[in-house]
Amino acid sequence: MIKCIAIDDEPLALKQMLAYIKKTGFLSLVADFDSAIEALPFLQNNEVDLMFVDINMPDINGMEFVKSLNNPPKVIFTTAYSEYAFDGFKVNAVDYLLKPIAYSEFLKAASKAQELYFKPQEETIEHNDEYLFIKSEYKLVRINYRDIKYIEGMREYVRIFLDNDTPLMALMSIKKLVEHLPSKDFMRVHRSFIVNLNKVNMVERMRIVFGKTYIPVSEQYKAEFQSFLDDKFLK
Repeated sequence: MIKCIAIDDEPLALKQMLAYIKKTGFLSLVADFDSAIEALPFLQNNEVDLMFVDINMPDINGMEFVKSLNNPPKVIFTTAYSEYAFDGFKVNAVDYLLKPIAYSEFLKAASKAQELYFKPQEETIEHNDEYLFIKSEYKLVRINYRDIKYIEGMREYVRIFLDNDTPLMALMSIKKLVEHLPSKDFMRVHRSFIVNLNKVNMVERMRIVFGKTYIPVSEQYKAEFQSFLDDKFLK
């Protein structure tokens, strides 16, 4: 059983969420709240596996609330505003539900949480010399090495930025991924970033420039990256 709580300042929306949780056999409702502030003391004193959190709430919105937690449980956001969807992934949300929420959509999101809860270390990578397959949203997706610009690590997730500027999200650690990338082409330059060296066209004050994105080179990796630059620098 996955122990969960629900937080929503709209009584009808909270009532529906509680009904959905009770209807779902692998979820166990341990508490519900109509504000994030009320939920905080409970989280400090009780173990919770999953939170269903509305984003648009008074005092502090759901996303800022989750960001404020030191060790947050897994979270599924709910809201009436679709523009928050991508921001949800920035705080490692399991999923994002747009109101009004059908039970089929709720069950799909809850099932994703169940998979993460029981298989938190599951990572799927298959590769050869030119491409790799990774598991993303229940699909195996082929990615050509030459199409990768850089990779950003986000705790349990990575975002792989491709030439088409559409990032691909995958459940795996950046440490695991770097082990499978060809070292002659890819370099870790920061605890949160791997870059494709073939795509590095500009470096400014030890920051790698990809359009409007600046990727810092941390002290830990600066010597290795500087060696790469020195080797390519025309004197």
